[in-house]
Amino acid sequence: MVVPFGRLVTAMITPMTAAGDVDLEMTAELARALVASGTETIVSTGTTGEAPALSEAETVQVWETVKEAVGRGIPVIAGATNNNTRQSIALAKEAARVGLDGLLLTVPAYNKPPQAGLIKHFTAIAEATRLPCMLYNVPSRTSLNMTAETTLALAEVPSIVGIKEASADLKQIGAVMERAPAGFEVWSGNDSDTIGVMRLGGYGVVSVASHLVGKQIREMIAAQLAGETKRADEIDARLAPLVAALFVESNPIPLKFALNDVGFPVGPPRLPLVPASGAAQQRMRAELAKLTVDIKAPAKA
Repeated sequence: MVVPFGRLVTAMITPMTAAGDVDLEMTAELARALVASGTETIVSTGTTGEAPALSEAETVQVWETVKEAVGRGIPVIAGATNNNTRQSIALAKEAARVGLDGLLLTVPAYNKPPQAGLIKHFTAIAEATRLPCMLYNVPSRTSLNMTAETTLALAEVPSIVGIKEASADLKQIGAVMERAPAGFEVWSGNDSDTIGVMRLGGYGVVSVASHLVGKQIREMIAAQLAGETKRADEIDARLAPLVAALFVESNPIPLKFALNDVGFPVGPPRLPLVPASGAAQQRMRAELAKLTVDIKAPAKA
């Protein structure tokens, strides 16, 4: 089947007002700016979008706003799942109702199901919707690794079309790609692993750094696909210090600071996240000063 999502997927933040309310106007502005700076697909209300801190009503409003802003040509994937299977199914149906293009199926945190539970959880969600689904393995957030065997079992579910792999375990990721059925793709879930994953046969990246350097990441991906590995490595090395700075504190804390600092007023994170520390701000400014920032800040009123 044709891959329904792009090679450069941005895990989009959720802009907030100074008072901590969701800023829908800036959400639309940011979504359009991301597309203009290289994003091919958007994940809305994922980890970077502070999903655990949003109400269901806010989540749906953000989805609708992002989709309306980018139009039919840019797929929008809903961060619609959590550790409650029934609630996840309800949200998945809501994402389809409001016109989104896919679902991100994130490994549940806190209740820590066995691998058999992961298979049943994700299969139940996938079978309850017509939308194509991207699995998401992120052990650093969930304290649970989805094994290659589990991923491969889920790859047989027709509507599950790929995985965002953030385990940083290239051996595990390679095992998935070696044995996955045709049409099942792997996106790196870490900006720092993009080249390594693509050289194993990965499709692309679900990126945080693309908020700031999306065109450069697109150039890196294109170089790798063209066999220009030296050029890809040069871009990767140039961006690596920025990528490291973006995760010096919990994502999206440094990213929100960075966007505000370059003139894109996305507001603060919402509690329990807090604004970037002084040390994080200093490091982020130092890295931003070394690079060209691709995203264009909105015109001031």
